[in-house]
Amino acid sequence: MKNIRNAFMLGLLLCSTIILKAQSTEEVLSKHQAAMGSPEKWTSVKSLVMKNKFSVQGMDIESKTSILVGKGFRTEVEVMGNKIITAINGETGWMMRPAMMGGTGEPEQMPGDQVKLAASQKNIGSTLINALKDGAKIDLVSKEKLDGADVYLLKVSKASGEESQVYVSASTYFIVKVTGKLKANGQEVDTEVNFSNYKAVDGLYFPYTMETASPMGGMMTVDTVSIELNPNIDVNIFAKPTK
Repeated sequence: MKNIRNAFMLGLLLCSTIILKAQSTEEVLSKHQAAMGSPEKWTSVKSLVMKNKFSVQGMDIESKTSILVGKGFRTEVEVMGNKIITAINGETGWMMRPAMMGGTGEPEQMPGDQVKLAASQKNIGSTLINALKDGAKIDLVSKEKLDGADVYLLKVSKASGEESQVYVSASTYFIVKVTGKLKANGQEVDTEVNFSNYKAVDGLYFPYTMETASPMGGMMTVDTVSIELNPNIDVNIFAKPTK
């Protein structure tokens, strides 16, 4: 009888832990959504133009990103008088790189794995909220310290099998870091992106500073110069140019 009672109590404890964890995950996600701005307002954003600046090996570089939410994405980067273009048009993608950067100077079809990697950039807003909308499983793993501050660590598991770790500030409920593994050119690559300096644009919050891996090695800081919501964007800029 004692063993049965102990087993019953253990079962209740496990169930309580699972329920508490589920409630905690929902609470963190709810507070994160509230911090980012009204869901209705995010839904009303159909297009975006963002301008950034960053430095690589002493070179000051500017970029412009145009997004038609869910439809197209295009980034233009000016480097030493040369233009690098990356674009997603629906389910396909193309890019244009100068010869000095391994390209041909002509529009090239983007490999399938790179299209898959870049496709998420057709969407805007929170990585967590977008993953939730896409049916990903999100679990609260722990509450811990990151650079001396309290954060919640959440694990995002997508139906494709991809997993990432998202760190949410326990004070602001903004995302401060995302890590994971991505497949590029047949290889699995570790990724890490840090976010900070959140600012409001028409009541919606965006990180204006992002730190990520530099193509030249080490980390680089990308600063946002401006964000324009719902500008008119010609859909033809996402289509691959013909010769």
